[in-house]
Amino acid sequence: MSTPSAALPPQLTFRAITLAIVLAMILAAANTYLGLFAGMTIASAIPAAVVSMAVLRALGGGGILENNIVQTGASAGSSIASGVIFTIPALVILGYWQDFKYSWVLAIAGLGGILGVLFSVPLRRALIVEQKLAFPEGQAAAEVLKTGENPSEGIRILGLSALGGAFAKLAAASGLRLIPDAAASSGFFGKYLAYFGTNLSPALIGVGYIVGLNVGIVVLAGAMLSWNIAIPVYAAFVLPSNAELSTIAAGLPAEELAGLLWSKQIRYLGVGAMLVGGMWALVSLRHSLASGVRSGLAAARASAAGVAVAHTEQDLPMKSVLIGIVLFTLPLAALYQAIVGNFAVSLPMTVVMVVTGFLFCSVSAYMAGLVGSSNNPVSGITIATILFSAVMLLLMMGPESSIGPVAAVMIGAVVCCAACIAGDNLQDLKCGYIVGATPWRQQVMLAIGAASSALVMAPVLNLLADAYGIGVATEAHPKPLPAPQATLMASVSKGLFGGQLPWDMIAIGALIGVAIIVLDETLKARGSSFRTPVLAAAVGIYLPLELMTPIFIGGVIAHLVERHLRRRGTDQAGLERANRKGLLFAAGVITGEALMGIGIAIPIVTSGRADVLALPPSMQFGESLGLLVLAVLGAWLYRTAMSADRGGSTPPPAR
Repeated sequence: MSTPSAALPPQLTFRAITLAIVLAMILAAANTYLGLFAGMTIASAIPAAVVSMAVLRALGGGGILENNIVQTGASAGSSIASGVIFTIPALVILGYWQDFKYSWVLAIAGLGGILGVLFSVPLRRALIVEQKLAFPEGQAAAEVLKTGENPSEGIRILGLSALGGAFAKLAAASGLRLIPDAAASSGFFGKYLAYFGTNLSPALIGVGYIVGLNVGIVVLAGAMLSWNIAIPVYAAFVLPSNAELSTIAAGLPAEELAGLLWSKQIRYLGVGAMLVGGMWALVSLRHSLASGVRSGLAAARASAAGVAVAHTEQDLPMKSVLIGIVLFTLPLAALYQAIVGNFAVSLPMTVVMVVTGFLFCSVSAYMAGLVGSSNNPVSGITIATILFSAVMLLLMMGPESSIGPVAAVMIGAVVCCAACIAGDNLQDLKCGYIVGATPWRQQVMLAIGAASSALVMAPVLNLLADAYGIGVATEAHPKPLPAPQATLMASVSKGLFGGQLPWDMIAIGALIGVAIIVLDETLKARGSSFRTPVLAAAVGIYLPLELMTPIFIGGVIAHLVERHLRRRGTDQAGLERANRKGLLFAAGVITGEALMGIGIAIPIVTSGRADVLALPPSMQFGESLGLLVLAVLGAWLYRTAMSADRGGSTPPPAR
């Protein structure tokens, strides 16, 4: 029998909602700057959980379910920030806006985020309950919450590893600049360009440990396909025939040339693979998605009939979800009409937004479960949305339309915000599933967090644009914040209407995606435990190689721990202890790095100087020290997990 809701510990309390809103706004502002500056945001569920445990404990009480609600709402800040900075600055880069319009940004981010929550409601059963995907950040957040609820040896593991992750982040290029953010090696072997590198972020090793070796191999293989095969081949055989790109590339060092070819051409292989992979994921998930919708409707009917439903299975009622989707779509239809001024265009594009929103929210949630929110290719999903929308707009408005790229970006922005929130929502629901929370309360809290975060986005964007400029260099701002994803979105939308997209690369990437799917299905038919999920491979192809390397290393560490413990004859309880200790360490590293990243952002934003914390050049070290720090933390993770073989009272993690 399920526990009656009235007997549950407090969850959706006033103080939890208030704290979550405050944290969501702060995290949204911090991640906006860091995302525009560095092209990536900080996953904030775990930092929010740590802050919640400290604050609510100081106020008296603060159980695990109440802390879970706080991290659920607060984590919306980084998700909304990602959805906005990946897309909306493109409207300024395209010259459509001179500044960021408050009401428009609020509507796009807020409504897109709430739709993301609604779209993801039926996905919970499909991906968490039925497919049991990993959702690494959700698992890590649950370990943090459980450790805070029962302080023990886990607190020591979590605290020390958090200090290690925080030190590594403080020492990196955004802080003291003792070490760089990445280590890379490149050069020419005859006419062939060779490049290899690794990011020096310990948090990525933590993610790799959680997702495991299989996914680590696949994402690294995708990256090597892009960087160690496609780029050398392109540089040797195709670049000489591309007069425009050859002129830009002339005289560049090998590493800069590799980066140029990747950004201008090769990353579009990942776009093609992602398009095919996204469609295949929908085909593969069709039964689970349909089952999720049916079970949601059945739960709603059972509740209406007075049948008791376990609190851990109580989602938002499906009828309310459908009504909410219609109500929150109507204002977006009005926005599209205001842009294009033609109902024959705005109404079909609204339908496109709803359909692609649900489809790509499904893909985003699936990828978040597979490789984690930190490596979820939401920008690739958004590119696919913009491409599809732009093609439809091209047919309806013609290639000469100046408003076509803007309308495509607007649709992409809503879908991007929805997809970011959907992936985050499923991570939070995975955490709640582990700790025994009520899903509908988390879904309500995430919607509140998304709307709250949207309130601060336009003022923060305008502040940063006035201080530094965004995307486009001007006389007043010769070195603007790069906004790499938004710049790419602007190029894709404008390029389609101008005929400048590398369609050959997209087509080749699509063929690569088909080949990976065939390989995966062959392995499945043979009963192999090793699989090649196409979207994981597409992530590797699309993102920089140095991000995939530490994920692979983390997966190797997890594999070595399990193999060595099994060789010692360790029983299942010992393996569970090792898994728990490893997850705690990985969670601590992610927590420490994320909290330090947010802390570093404060003096950077207030001073207006990216080097405000930097030590003098004479005190800065190179890649060797960074690799040593990464190796020490990796070895520390291995030893921590292996120490479980000596026994202990740490219980296995809840499943």
